[in-house]
Amino acid sequence: MGKITKLEEGKRNKNRVNVYIDNNFSFAMDLELIYKMGLKVNSEINEDEIREIAVKEGFSKCKESAIRTIERSYKTEKELRDKLHEKEFLDEQIDYAIDFLIKYNFLDDVKYARMYVKDKLFNQGKNKIRFSLERKGISRDIIEEIFQEFDNGEELERGLYLCEKKYNLLKKRETDKYKLKDKLFRYLVGRGYDFSTSKEIINKILNDNEY
Repeated sequence: MGKITKLEEGKRNKNRVNVYIDNNFSFAMDLELIYKMGLKVNSEINEDEIREIAVKEGFSKCKESAIRTIERSYKTEKELRDKLHEKEFLDEQIDYAIDFLIKYNFLDDVKYARMYVKDKLFNQGKNKIRFSLERKGISRDIIEEIFQEFDNGEELERGLYLCEKKYNLLKKRETDKYKLKDKLFRYLVGRGYDFSTSKEIINKILNDNEY
């Protein structure tokens, strides 16, 4: 059993508090936990309570780390879990942080996927977008649900724009129609457009330009 003799505000972080027991520095903890646990100068504290503080401090640190990570750049649940694992937080601490962020709408895979698709459809086909989102941990069901919100004509329109630019570059040095079509096809597939969409785009470009 010991007695808290001093609670000192952190010099670098005012939300951290240095706790002194029997006039000796013992540990640092979040100010929020100080209030939640009712710790104050002259309070008595035992080893079990100190261990409890250490456990709660671990959960608090994980939550704060998760919030800072999200503030820097929006992430999917999988991406955030991977980041927290890299920092060697425990699974139960990560689960706690993830649940907190989901509860307060800081983490939302559907919202992330919607923003990602809206942004990437400007220069990528659905296949590439789908592959990227799956790597980020977004489920196939969510991806297909989001794709349904966007008109297929948008993908075709952007594909035509990109292919037209590529065509204008290639036609200056490629006189063989079949080689040109092959290069355009590989370009579109590389951008994530499927076979049928790529074929439709190329045929329209060549017909419009009477190649």
